[in-house]
Amino acid sequence: MIHSSDTIVACATPTGGAIAVVRMSGHDAISIAERMFRPRGRHALSEAEGYTAHYGEVIDSEGVVIDDVVLTLFRAPRSYTGEDSIEISCHGSAYIVGQIIRRAIDCGARAATAGEFTTRAFLAGKIDLAQAEGVADMIASTDRATHRVALNQMRGGFSTELRGLRDELLRLSALLELELDFAEEEVEFADRTTLQHIMTAIDSHLARLVDSFALGNALKEGIATAIVGAPNAGKSTLLNELLQEDRAMVSEIAGTTRDAIDSEFENETGKYCFIDTAGMRRKSKVDDLIEKYSNMRTINAIERSD
Repeated sequence: MIHSSDTIVACATPTGGAIAVVRMSGHDAISIAERMFRPRGRHALSEAEGYTAHYGEVIDSEGVVIDDVVLTLFRAPRSYTGEDSIEISCHGSAYIVGQIIRRAIDCGARAATAGEFTTRAFLAGKIDLAQAEGVADMIASTDRATHRVALNQMRGGFSTELRGLRDELLRLSALLELELDFAEEEVEFADRTTLQHIMTAIDSHLARLVDSFALGNALKEGIATAIVGAPNAGKSTLLNELLQEDRAMVSEIAGTTRDAIDSEFENETGKYCFIDTAGMRRKSKVDDLIEKYSNMRTINAIERSD
């Protein structure tokens, strides 16, 4: 359950880096930060403007320094979540990050649940569902292709297309309703050719979006690529060469590969899933039950490949 009135805190960066960022968001974010942050400057955080950075120390309840940090302040509604937000850049030690989060909780915050910052951004109208998915995809991106797709979606590219499509559908609906309401009048609001052009354009737009989903899904999950050929044609050798390792057994004896073997591969262009398949012969030449089963598995691999 999301309690939007709570002030939440969590580490916003992966472990193991030299620098970490602890994020806090909510109505009391600034007042909580004031209790645990000792600035080196003269001004208190409550008097500071949004989009400002402040150097100082995070201290525990007894005034002992936990770490020297840079605190960035964002005021509502001009923040990622639409709420008052604080980001504390500290050293990446797991101990330091844990101490800062515990200190924030002691001062009145609570630990954020998974994805809660993005959920709050959605509830505040800062992003839509497509953009929220783009944020998750951006975090999970591992190559140039998935990064580019996620960046476009996070920036609202997909949402803009959907809004444009919605406007066209509303326009079409309005014209059709006018034609139906005044069918007996000698007034023509839209000729049949115009309506046909609008519907054709919408259909084309929808088909392109469906195709883009298939491409995006392939980029995220990996492009399934079946290696298919006759027995002993060198399919397993090709797979090993592509992967630069001895993943599949290679033999001069035909029929060594009996099952479809999936092998994941990734480089700077994207993810791939190579499927090494059993060699296929014409059905009329196959009388062995195991070979028939292997052929069926190869056909299934072809059907699920891109």
